[in-house]
Amino acid sequence: MKGNFRRFLISRTVNPGFTLLEVMISIAIIAGLLVTLIYTLNYNLGIADRQTVITALTCLAKAKLYELEQNPAESKGVFPEPFAGYSYEATVKDSSFPGMSELSVVVKSGKEDITLSELIRNPQNSTVQKPPL
Repeated sequence: MKGNFRRFLISRTVNPGFTLLEVMISIAIIAGLLVTLIYTLNYNLGIADRQTVITALTCLAKAKLYELEQNPAESKGVFPEPFAGYSYEATVKDSSFPGMSELSVVVKSGKEDITLSELIRNPQNSTVQKPPL
């Protein structure tokens, strides 16, 4: 019995290294970590791309709303390059408040859209009315 144990110790020290099972388990762990890392990276890149589109939509809608303030008229169209994939629709309608109009701009790109609205004084009613005494 003592000889077998000594032979086991000698063979274990002469042949150092990992067994096939140990290598396969370590590769499976590394593969699982890589899949998780790639999924997380892809998810975060999708969120960053969506936020970039939403930021561009908001900036374009603000610019179009400013133009609409200067010249309140309904219009539709597509933005020039580099925003050729972005379209807009501007509307002007009377609000429930007397002497006010509601300006609304919808800017779209693919699945995303942004709507901005604002109230302005009617150009026809630009005279200031005094409250009754």
